[in-house]
Amino acid sequence: MSAGTFAHAVELRTIASPTLWLITVAALLLLLVVDLLITRRPREESMRESIGWSVFYLLLPVFFGLYLWADHGGGVAVEFFTGFVVEKSLSVDNLFVFMLLLAAFAVPAALARQVLLYGIVGALVLRVIFIWLGAAALQSGTWAFLLFGGILIVTAGKILKDVLDGGEQEVDISSMRTVRLVRRFIPVTEDYRGSRLVVRERGRLALTPLALAAVAILATDIVFAVDSVPAVYGVTEDPFLVFATNAFALLGLRALYFVLQGVLTKLRHLNHGLSVILAFIGVKLILHWAHGIWPQVPEIPTPASLGAIVGVLAIVTVTSLLANRRDRLRAGPVDDTRPETVQEPAGER
Repeated sequence: MSAGTFAHAVELRTIASPTLWLITVAALLLLLVVDLLITRRPREESMRESIGWSVFYLLLPVFFGLYLWADHGGGVAVEFFTGFVVEKSLSVDNLFVFMLLLAAFAVPAALARQVLLYGIVGALVLRVIFIWLGAAALQSGTWAFLLFGGILIVTAGKILKDVLDGGEQEVDISSMRTVRLVRRFIPVTEDYRGSRLVVRERGRLALTPLALAAVAILATDIVFAVDSVPAVYGVTEDPFLVFATNAFALLGLRALYFVLQGVLTKLRHLNHGLSVILAFIGVKLILHWAHGIWPQVPEIPTPASLGAIVGVLAIVTVTSLLANRRDRLRAGPVDDTRPETVQEPAGER
């Protein structure tokens, strides 16, 4: 195998004209401005409002995919829908981490929407950077497919190891390097000051815990981008479709968080499914690289990828529901006739 095999550049083609890029980015900015206006005043979001926004943000990619189908053919549309399903499933797992972070920082419910929006904006910026880096890597040589595939397989192994270890996912904010770094150079107030990130205290500027929560979520966004961008490049090599799938998956996360807040902990097998999906896409990327060198090596077509990914998500959802039902049956019926027992605070035992 010659060195030129690895150095052979990938010619990235895109369906998007400059006008389509401009319209898509403008629409994205408009939606973010609307979200900023909604979250400007701290308040708790009702379930009805969250469901309405979630449905709206789920319909947007459906209509966009139908437009792609009509204007660019079924192949492009299937690539978009496959990438969107992958990114949305990864973003749901990200929501669980956000939930842990908000609990660890004791973020008031009225401010949770604002912190989540900071995380979404930060994630979008980071995804754009990683998409550009990914495109540059692919243009420099087919070795990028091996790199992306390796990243996804290693990530899948790490997720599966964490699952098999059986330890519950926790967030220790005192051990987070970004939080320690910020606290080392900038003072932090003891309590929240409404929706303010920075206040003046004793003549000095100080951050509020809300700012620390936003920093922590932005730090986790970097880790998420490392996984998600190679995953969607395993579905399509079109930078516009990669950007569109990421943008549509991230939009609406704020509202979806409040809808799924009580459901996330019940999807106990979600990480099992994500590890399988990431490993599957990693293998798909490696096969794609090998097919370019040895044409007899088979590739996994995108429609088959979509079917496999949807199938895995359906299986882990069903198995999670069955496991929850089994646990309820083992626990037996709850006796509501017994008097309530007042639990003592942990510190007074």
